[in-house]
Amino acid sequence: MPFQIALSGLNSANSDLNITANNIANVNTTGFKRSRGNFVELFATGLQSVSSQANGLGARLASIQQEFSQGSINFTESNLDMAVTGDGFFVLSDQGALSYSRAGAFQIDREGFIVNAANKRLQVFPPVGDSNENFNTGGLQDLQLTTADFAPRASGEVDISLNLPADAEPPVVTPFDPTDPSSFNQSTSLTVFDSLGRAHTATYFFIKTANDNEWDVTLQINGTDAGTQQLQFDTSGALTTPAAPGELTFNPVTIDAQAQDITLTTNFSNATQFGGAFAVSELFQNGFSSGRLTGIDISDSGIVFARFTNGQSNALGKVALATFANNQGLSNLGDTEFGETFDSGDARIGEPGTSSFGLIQSGALEASNVNLTAELVNMITAQRNFQANAQMISTADTIAQTIINI
Repeated sequence: MPFQIALSGLNSANSDLNITANNIANVNTTGFKRSRGNFVELFATGLQSVSSQANGLGARLASIQQEFSQGSINFTESNLDMAVTGDGFFVLSDQGALSYSRAGAFQIDREGFIVNAANKRLQVFPPVGDSNENFNTGGLQDLQLTTADFAPRASGEVDISLNLPADAEPPVVTPFDPTDPSSFNQSTSLTVFDSLGRAHTATYFFIKTANDNEWDVTLQINGTDAGTQQLQFDTSGALTTPAAPGELTFNPVTIDAQAQDITLTTNFSNATQFGGAFAVSELFQNGFSSGRLTGIDISDSGIVFARFTNGQSNALGKVALATFANNQGLSNLGDTEFGETFDSGDARIGEPGTSSFGLIQSGALEASNVNLTAELVNMITAQRNFQANAQMISTADTIAQTIINI
């Protein structure tokens, strides 16, 4: 009997060493979660073992439990590296078969899909329409980077915030001549774009009229006249004409036969006529040229943006996270990936930063949660246990030999 009991102790100590060795081997594995062995004692279950004096039969390994505590966050130089701070797993797809991982070392494959080292594709919620804020959380899709140019947008709206001096006098030279500064009071210019994304110069000329608190505004695009509109202010310097929302639409300007005419609607709602000097505090237009992909940005809420050379960004999707009622019930698939099981419960898919889901840290990786010092202590303890059980076998052998020699 002592031989069997000690043998079970040797097996348990060996299992403990194997678990510790695996933890130490993965101390630098991204997203790795350490394991521990749960050992239980053995007792005979026959009728003769009912007595409280029944002797134990040793020990055995009941289960190997993984600890899903947060690992430290290590920052990297790749925007595609991601770490989850808080609860949740990245969702990966291998031709529709889903797996889950805390390892966020992602890269781009030859087709532009974002994949892990095992070539499994990262899953995201697709954007709804052209919105950078709304996503279809009812379905998942592979995250794929676009290599096409970002299409241009023709300028159609201009917002101007400016002050026209209340003490201005009408120009001494009439009629208006854009080449003669004496024929207008002030001017300001900005770059606008046609439907092909080509840049053009739009200039607003401000001309004080003979009437109190009244100004003419002439717009020219590339020197082509787009008409004259009128601004009127009250005695407090607030805009009265045009009425709210303070917009003026100028005449279309033909650039050439290749592009559509440029028609600018200008918002003057923030225009004032105070006693100060002429000043433009804001000048914004909504057009832009075409652009090429320059990089990827990922917000802490998991939105993946593609950045383009024209200064625009486009949401490609929102990283999906999965949580489980019982993380301990997940099956270990290898490659730092886990699979859903009956014991884990169904995967709950959601958005980072909502409910119990953690946040995404871009340009970072979650390190292994293995404490190397603690594992070395465990290794020494398991070694001592192995030696003690081996000594028990040696002692039992000595006793048996003594009895034989009687």
